[in-house]
Amino acid sequence: MKWMIDETRIILEQLASEAKESGREQAQYETKVREILWEIETRGQEALKEYSEKFDKFKGDTFLVSKEEIKAATKRVETEVMDALKQAKRNIVSFHEQQKQEAFIDSGREGVLRGQLILPLEAVGVYVPGGTAAYPSSVLMNVLPAKIAGVKKIVMVTPPSETGIPDVILAAANIAGVDEIYQVGGAQAIAALAYGTTCVPKVDKIVGPGNIYVASAKKLVFGHVAIDMIAGPSEIGVIADDSANPVFIAADLLSQAEHDERARTFLVTDSIELAKKVEQEVEKQLVTLPRKKIAEKSLADFGKLIVVKNLEEAFNVMNALAPEHLEIQLPEPLSYLPKITNAGSVFLGSYASEPVGDYIAGANHVLPTSGTSRFYSPLGVYDFIKRTQFTYYSKKALEEDRQAIQILARKEGLEAHARAVEVRFEEDNK
Repeated sequence: MKWMIDETRIILEQLASEAKESGREQAQYETKVREILWEIETRGQEALKEYSEKFDKFKGDTFLVSKEEIKAATKRVETEVMDALKQAKRNIVSFHEQQKQEAFIDSGREGVLRGQLILPLEAVGVYVPGGTAAYPSSVLMNVLPAKIAGVKKIVMVTPPSETGIPDVILAAANIAGVDEIYQVGGAQAIAALAYGTTCVPKVDKIVGPGNIYVASAKKLVFGHVAIDMIAGPSEIGVIADDSANPVFIAADLLSQAEHDERARTFLVTDSIELAKKVEQEVEKQLVTLPRKKIAEKSLADFGKLIVVKNLEEAFNVMNALAPEHLEIQLPEPLSYLPKITNAGSVFLGSYASEPVGDYIAGANHVLPTSGTSRFYSPLGVYDFIKRTQFTYYSKKALEEDRQAIQILARKEGLEAHARAVEVRFEEDNK
């Protein structure tokens, strides 16, 4: 891990420079991704098959996973795993039920009605990563809010493998209520969802994390479809003082470092002694970690031990980092919530370890990364609805407002706007 001990201003300048470099890195992938998107938009299913064979060695006749396969996979999953998934589902549902929005109707005065409808999206595509690990929790986190919102059709895509889609992924999809599952991954899966093929249906929105090719594809198809966010590597930030347990902090940093080699980990503290102990503890715990090589690479390239003068500056640095996950390992952690302006999800206290949020607490784990919690929010029910306004005017109400409408329309040089109101009060048109 890299040490940063300096004035807060200098630390923030260094972090900003690193963030720019990361953005340039992603741009390098977009040229390759554009070609894939174009081919699938213009050639459809034929191109989808070619790219699936090229990148995933998939040669099947159909991408669709049958209902029978899903049921059989669900039966093969261990009872304790199924019980844990169902427990997670209950907690996710109870949390996200609170996010439902209500339509409203308002009558400001006689003859005028204004209101807003809350309408679910028709079809949503959920990307579930494959690669070095299976993520049934991501299935639940992406699908259940959509179900609560009332989305009519939920389509899941996930990369194929030689041994097939993991049983636990299919079981999680079954529990969550996915309508269709397709074994296709990468940028080609995003293209298929965005443009549609003879096999994979076009959707209105694409959600779910993926690798840099998936993230680039989502960015480039935005406009054809909606997306949740452009997800980067996993991140965790920890703010702690000398009262914190270095064993806990090291374990939590490693919980994100093991995701992939580009995962980012930050400890910000006012105690150099704590930082030293955490560094030692990280090395100790790494020895027995099954994904040691991944975590080591992540920590070497993107791990930071940041020492500042006081806790006030610690929060300034962390708000600038705007991390995906933020742990506050300080006495009376709830009292520090008002100091947080940028974070995807906040974990308060020594026992609110980040994996609690990944799996069981119920708050969503699909979160903004790479500093985007400055303007993005966690995935939720609100991501799967749209708002439609409506207005009703009686003749009398329009007559009361006609002069103001015509004045403003003509001030903007839009005569037809003014006449559209004026014509309703001319004698010849009554």
